[in-house]
Amino acid sequence: MTVSLTGGDIDPKAKTVYVQTFINNSSLVNPTLSQEFTNALKDMIQSQTPLTIINSAGDYSIEGEITNYTISPVAIQGNETAAMNRLTITVHVVFTNTFDETKSFDQSFSRYADYLSTQNFTSVESSLVNAINEALTDDIFNKAFVNW
Repeated sequence: MTVSLTGGDIDPKAKTVYVQTFINNSSLVNPTLSQEFTNALKDMIQSQTPLTIINSAGDYSIEGEITNYTISPVAIQGNETAAMNRLTITVHVVFTNTFDETKSFDQSFSRYADYLSTQNFTSVESSLVNAINEALTDDIFNKAFVNW
């Protein structure tokens, strides 16, 4: 039997989770993204589960890297200029469940946010990254602990 918290599916014997710092290995590097993403994932786990985050192998393990951080034009107008740009972040995640190997996974997650091309990217980057991090951590948390 598993314990269900906010729709979660956590083995009752599970006490710990290890969350590795996600290194940014994308070609375009945001210097704070690695720490911001890792902290967002840890915060979600701490707020939604009874698990204790530890610095080595735990009952659950979440490891990975940021593989993509790109800006691309979307919504091309008649004069071939982009009305919108899109920031996309992709993370590769390896989740290990020591209690049930069938619930472990090795998968990439990708999310994006659009912004007006008239906006200066550096002025909106932080809010875009926060929104994307929230969506990515939701996806990873749900895959790992809610089994969607």
